Amino acid sequence: MKRSRQQVREIKEERLRKSAIKKAVDAMRAPSAAGEIKVDANRLGPNYSVDLPDFAKRGYYLDRPFQCEDCGVQEIWTARQQKWWYETAKGGVWTGANRCRACRRRERERRAAARKVHLEGLARKERTP
Repeated sequence: MKRSRQQVREIKEERLRKSAIKKAVDAMRAPSAAGEIKVDANRLGPNYSVDLPDFAKRGYYLDRPFQCEDCGVQEIWTARQQKWWYETAKGGVWTGANRCRACRRRERERRAAARKVHLEGLARKERTP
């Protein structure tokens, strides 16, 4: 039977061993080419799924081409933009770019105008008996 000090020492040794393995794996996953940026999995937004997206499994972001769903122009969603979206803005890890910058701006303005019309209608409705 092991004593508690011995168990604690073995647990610490096992944690150190696992930590060393994790560091070695992370070093192997380090970006190797231009256009690759390392993923900081601790900064990702909440993920309520049993699986991880490809970039999280891979360990780095890659530039991804996409076609704008409004105007059809081909664009590149850069690794740096992905890092900002997933880690800083805490965007959903299963989401991706689907509109070019000009169409995103136009969509924001359309929504703001619709919101303004809606709020004006509510204010008018409250004023009339």
